[in-house]
Amino acid sequence: MSSLTAQLDAQYMARALQLARKGLYSTHPNPRVGCVIVRDGEVVGEGWHVRAGEPHAEVHALRQAGERARGACAYVTLEPCSHHGRTPPCADALINAGVARVVAAMQDPNPSVAGQGLTRLAAAGIAVASGVLEAEARALNPGFLKRMEHGLPYLRAKLAMSLDGRTAMASGESQWITGPAARAAVQRLRARSSVVLSSAQSVLADSARMTVRSAELGLDAELSALAESRPPLRVLIDGRLRLPLSAPFFQAGPALVITAADDDPRYKAAGHELLRLPGSDGRVDLTAVLPALAARGVNEILLEAGAGLVGAFAQLGLIDEYRLFVAGTFLGSSARPLLDWPLARMSEAPRLKITGMRAVGDDWQITAIPLPPGHV
Repeated sequence: MSSLTAQLDAQYMARALQLARKGLYSTHPNPRVGCVIVRDGEVVGEGWHVRAGEPHAEVHALRQAGERARGACAYVTLEPCSHHGRTPPCADALINAGVARVVAAMQDPNPSVAGQGLTRLAAAGIAVASGVLEAEARALNPGFLKRMEHGLPYLRAKLAMSLDGRTAMASGESQWITGPAARAAVQRLRARSSVVLSSAQSVLADSARMTVRSAELGLDAELSALAESRPPLRVLIDGRLRLPLSAPFFQAGPALVITAADDDPRYKAAGHELLRLPGSDGRVDLTAVLPALAARGVNEILLEAGAGLVGAFAQLGLIDEYRLFVAGTFLGSSARPLLDWPLARMSEAPRLKITGMRAVGDDWQITAIPLPPGHV
């Protein structure tokens, strides 16, 4: 491959990724995918996947291209599907359109595809390539990829803290540590997630609803409408069913309650669902939570809870990413800590890699991922 071809491939794939990001808030449980069709150096078709059950990115791009797709090159951020799901195979649509070349950012880890789409295209005489901007493509769909590759959703923990690492006063008062821009960023994290997960203790203490507040998203009209059309499932871990059905959380709409208690028909009557998982002493076994949600097609979870639940998930090594919102204030030594995770020695301290840091209004957002145990 010439350097010019490689450069053009990267350029058009970058545009396809830009299109795919438009589906950040709406494609669950499907991946976010974009497609660009180029013929004789001209973009003749573009598309992106909007919602599950609707046409995939390739179909939208082919419709726009029409007859100009014949002999063209299609750039797709994920290998075209080769199986019948809710929609027909995209590989067949590309073959029937007569494209000459298909470039995928990465192979689809879905066992129903897993290279078969590219194989079908090649068997039809279409030139295929894969691996163009693959890292960027993977970063766009962390939850879908983890669910397909490991049978688990991607767990992102959101925490807001002061400069001295505290999250609330000793009394539990915590509103608001951070400012409006940080709160808007949190709303966008909620909107992109399949599930917003919290604990009965946190929801009870804050009278929280855990909903997406559209007015605070800070998105354009198109993306705001998409975010509103697919709100995340609100999930509560409540081992003993302590949170009353009169709480604002339950009044805000249907929710899933994960518990270790016996079934209570009042929840179903109120429009909610109970999911009983293994547990002891009224506590849910957290290792059972993520596989159970993955089985429901959950890709990304936003964990918004207090030091206890976040600390418990952290100690089990189940958190994939931390989003820390840091405010320019001190709460003092009697305030509550970030995590309930007692450590006795420096050798026990887990290491994290900071992958991003940026100002959000008057606050800072830090993105960090846990490193494997023993990492120096």
